[in-house]
Amino acid sequence: MSAPGFPGVVPRPGDDAPAVDLLGSPGDWAPVVTSLGSFGLLPVRLERDLVLLAQWMNDPAVAAFWELAGPPSVTAAHLREQLDGDGRSVPCLGVLDGTPMSYWEIYRADLDPLARHYPARPHDTGVHLLVGGVADRGRGVGTTLLRAVADLILDNRPQCPRVIAEPDLRNTPSVSAFLSAGFRFHAEVDLPDKRAALMVRDRALRNLL
Repeated sequence: MSAPGFPGVVPRPGDDAPAVDLLGSPGDWAPVVTSLGSFGLLPVRLERDLVLLAQWMNDPAVAAFWELAGPPSVTAAHLREQLDGDGRSVPCLGVLDGTPMSYWEIYRADLDPLARHYPARPHDTGVHLLVGGVADRGRGVGTTLLRAVADLILDNRPQCPRVIAEPDLRNTPSVSAFLSAGFRFHAEVDLPDKRAALMVRDRALRNLL
């Protein structure tokens, strides 16, 4: 039996448990139709997803910015910090037409250390993204998915005024994808591990950009 809304993805025990946390339950957000196909978010389960995510983290292009290369235990520790936390960050697989092909972290930017570096507003919601497959990079896939996920956040979190992102300034393809997805460049910010481009997608401008 496939997971609801994700043909071909087989759930394991506990997959349907509701995530009651500071973000609601991204796993309950209905998939959206994009130009690439049906896309939605599936909350990460270590026993199901660790091998795939560790493989992605060891891709040199990903490791350069995520810095999680190494044995699966490195990726597992990163995931457990979120899965065992208070719900302010939810790690998810991005599933396109039934196939997991990207990794997302949906997080409360206003409750994150990032909030010390910009004028945060209550319920600002942040995103981190990596596209797993090399074949899916560099042809507009990131832009399409970023717009889809930003829309999912704004549609399902009515209190959220803005979607926030802070890609590394050196990651020019990522910055370009955010700009093309309706985010605007807000500022350069010095974070503990990088100099970042603070990107913002405003609810009020979502239909204009």
